[in-house]
Amino acid sequence: MADDRTQAHGQDRTRINLHEDYEVHDWAKKFGVTPDQLREAVKAVGPESKNVEQYLRRER
Repeated sequence: MADDRTQAHGQDRTRINLHEDYEVHDWAKKFGVTPDQLREAVKAVGPESKNVEQYLRRER
């Protein structure tokens, strides 16, 4: 089932879905990193946005 962009609530706000290009773009922009850096962070700590943010802060 495709991700419904009009239903942005619940887990959609806290988890990063690397299979949706618009999410990769939006989260990368939010954190000020490249899409590849975001993918690396998700691979390292999982899709929970707070964990990704903490990881990216440590990497800077």
